[in-house]
Amino acid sequence: MPGIYIHIPFCKQACHYCNFHFSTSLQYKNDFVSCLIKEIELQKNYLNGEKIDTIYFGGGTPSLLSYDDLMMIFEKLHQHFSINADAEITLESNPDDLSKQKIKELKRTPINRLSIGVQSFFDDDLQLMNRAHHADEAQRSVLNAADAGFENITIDLMYALPTLTDDKWKQNLQTAFSLPVQHLSCYNLTVEEQTALAKFIRQGKIPAVDEDRAVAQFKILIKAASEKGFEQYEISNFAKNEMYSRHNSSYWKGESYLGLGPSAHSYNGTSRQWNISNNQIYISSINKKELNFEIENLKPFTLYNEYVMTSLRTKWGVQLNQIESKFGKTFADYFKTNIAHFVNGGKVIQQQNNYRLSDEGKLMTDHIASEMFWVE
Repeated sequence: MPGIYIHIPFCKQACHYCNFHFSTSLQYKNDFVSCLIKEIELQKNYLNGEKIDTIYFGGGTPSLLSYDDLMMIFEKLHQHFSINADAEITLESNPDDLSKQKIKELKRTPINRLSIGVQSFFDDDLQLMNRAHHADEAQRSVLNAADAGFENITIDLMYALPTLTDDKWKQNLQTAFSLPVQHLSCYNLTVEEQTALAKFIRQGKIPAVDEDRAVAQFKILIKAASEKGFEQYEISNFAKNEMYSRHNSSYWKGESYLGLGPSAHSYNGTSRQWNISNNQIYISSINKKELNFEIENLKPFTLYNEYVMTSLRTKWGVQLNQIESKFGKTFADYFKTNIAHFVNGGKVIQQQNNYRLSDEGKLMTDHIASEMFWVE
């Protein structure tokens, strides 16, 4: 079933590693919320009346929205979309926003899943990343959310930081396992161009990412998570008791989704479109009842490449018969021929028509996927 992604393009301060679209000025927040509500109406037919199974507030920092902001957005969504009664509704949040009062307000909304951007339980790591919260706030926010009745809590952690030793990484994981969280998203520090982190590395102020450390800490993660009952259902995502992120899983499985807000992407199975990444232009366009986006009509080989890339990252893997039914026998034969080398080398596990990565293969996910790509 399709989902809705809502991009909230505001942050208190800029994390050094982040290249997402956001503004640290809240000057246009009220105008943005007003226009987001208008965009919901303008895009009401994009998903052709299908029932909505997931709603995801991402950013940016969605926890900067007030209770009234959120309720106005939900009212408009329910006015124009049919939303399942048990829909998964996620809000990304920062620990410094999650006071007891804020959490109580969030609990009064339809939000039933909190994604908390912890990143690390050590202050020196947080300072390196220029995060707005402190380590003690991270633990307290999770505990307070659980006390308020949130039963589906996920946290983000980051590894391969220059300040993060293997021992500290193990302590981060043990702290996470001790908290009432059902899901972990763990990411290797990635240096994106045009970020402060990239600039500091070029200037020699911060060491470059140590790839050997990244591999070692990824292995530590896989082992420790498994021992604590967290299943690695996607390269960077771990869940207890099958509490997978339904929203992100729908991306990986090729479901349609509508993106709302500046820079948000939408996908309907045949094309992808993305909104303008400029708050003022977005607001100006919506006020004129105009949608300002670019669109790409996806060719069969692009859809095939995306299916392979996303499916290989998950526990469900690639289904050969699905490639044939979706893209044709030529693509299925091409995949089967090219994957054989990795099956024989133990990087990919084949079970009849299913292909998924072994633990060794997970260390080279992008390389394996790229070798399967169809290039015209």
